[in-house]
Order: sequence, then structure tokens, then C-alpha cells
Amino acid sequence: MRRELIAYEDPKSHVSELFRTLRTNVQFMNSNRKLKTLLITSTLPGEGKSWISSNLAITFAQADKRVLLIDADMRKGRQYSIFGVSPIPGLSNYLSGIGMDEDEELDIVDFVQETEVDNLFIIPAGNIPPNPSELLISPQMVDLLDQLKELCDIVILDGTPNELVTDSLILARLVDSTVIVTASKETKKENLRRAI
Repeated sequence: MRRELIAYEDPKSHVSELFRTLRTNVQFMNSNRKLKTLLITSTLPGEGKSWISSNLAITFAQADKRVLLIDADMRKGRQYSIFGVSPIPGLSNYLSGIGMDEDEELDIVDFVQETEVDNLFIIPAGNIPPNPSELLISPQMVDLLDQLKELCDIVILDGTPNELVTDSLILARLVDSTVIVTASKETKKENLRRAI
């Protein structure tokens, strides 16, 4: 596991406390409905979306929630390297069947990997498919989220930056809530306005 996981490596730090505050704020904003699925996106690459996703997932797990982190950026997914798990099989393999035996029944449990963090599991992005957007709008994606809502307290999806591709826009319609990550003094207001 890399130093990026500050909420796990240094849970008493100021930054870890900020992640716990973010967790509380996300829960508070969704207090009138049951929050089961949460998408983390950004406007452009490099704004810290994957870092926020991984550390937020850790803080939910530390609060005794059963958490599944899905790397839904099937173009440049990096959660597998952050957590030190195998990159495949992953989300793209589940949705497309690529790399799986044709006669094999797909069971989502076969795609879930444990992390060193108690209560935190991950589904990496998997092989890079030629058509990530089409996979996300498939009925399999809706079925996948429905299954996972039954198995987990919260499912966090690390999506794509939404200025470049439509993947996160598709996922935003399937999840209970969305968080847009911005970079201080870097994210342009117009990009953020379009994202919202």
C-alpha cells in the first residue's frame, strides 16, 4: 500500500480528520435518503479524484461500514496500484466477459478483492476495453449496483473526469449521490459549472 492512503497510514493526522469531515458531510447531505452508492468525479485529470476516493472509502470502513470501492475509470484506472491489488479481473471484465471462460457463470464475488484495510474491498478497473461508455450503460451495470447494494453498506465509484469522456455522466444517473473533486487554484470555474 502506498503513502497516498493517509487515512490508513496516519489516521490521527489533520488530513485524515478532513477526510472524516468529508465522510460526515456526505452522510449529512444524504440524511433524507439512504446513501448506498456514491460517485467521485472531477472536471479534468490530476485534480485528486482517485486520492479522495481511496481515502474516503477508508474513512467509511473505519466507521465500521462494509465498503466496496469500484474503480470505474476503465481508461486509466489506478486504484489497484494505490491498494496494491491485482489489476485484473476487474469491472470491465465483469461487464464485458473479456478474459473469462465463455461457459463460466459470472459471479461478482470473483471480481472483489480484499485490501489491508478492514471492511474495505475493491473491484479494480480491469482490462482497458474499447468501449467503456457502452459497458456502463449496459443492463449488467445496473444489475451489478443492485447486487452490491445488498452486500455492502456503501459502494464508492471512482469515475472518470467528466470534461473528457461521458462515463461519469452515465454513472451519475445510476448512483445515489455524486461528489465533484476540484483542485485549489487550478480547476476553472467554467469547467466546474459545466460539470455540475
